[in-house]
Amino acid sequence: MPSKLAKITKHVTKKKGAKINSLHEDSRDARRLRKASSRDDRVIRMTAVRQKANGQWLERIGFMQDSIPETLHPLEEEEVRVLVEAYLRRDDEELAQMKAERRAGRPPSTRQTALEQLRELEKHEYESGFWLPNMQDTETLQKLDAWKGDWLSLGNLRFVRLHENGGMVDSQFPPRGTS
Repeated sequence: MPSKLAKITKHVTKKKGAKINSLHEDSRDARRLRKASSRDDRVIRMTAVRQKANGQWLERIGFMQDSIPETLHPLEEEEVRVLVEAYLRRDDEELAQMKAERRAGRPPSTRQTALEQLRELEKHEYESGFWLPNMQDTETLQKLDAWKGDWLSLGNLRFVRLHENGGMVDSQFPPRGTS
């Protein structure tokens, strides 16, 4: 998407005799430039926030994509459960190393605290229903195997919620609450 600021700057510079550096502070063109600049900043900021929020889901689906069997056969519920538990244990080595390196009596590092909080959050999600692509559907497995890592193409996949005590329930994209 082209920048609004670039369009307005181009329009202002095309005017007869108008130079960006010589605009009056409160002129219409200066106000248009300020407004376009603030809009571009806001769009960039909101895009970054959205990407950060979607990052955890993209990481999870990327892990599942890497765990797909070579033959692309549908997985049994127990195999999916093993994959989810492996995903939940992905940071165990790093946490153990951080705990070993920390001197006695020192508070945990910010990274260690963040990893522990993430682990607790994902553990609670697993108890109530862990959101992941439907690994028991051949069509979804094929689409997941061809997935390039972008957020928009995830709308083509089918998702489920896997409960720790057993059972799978169809879910929707994007994940919201316990849907």
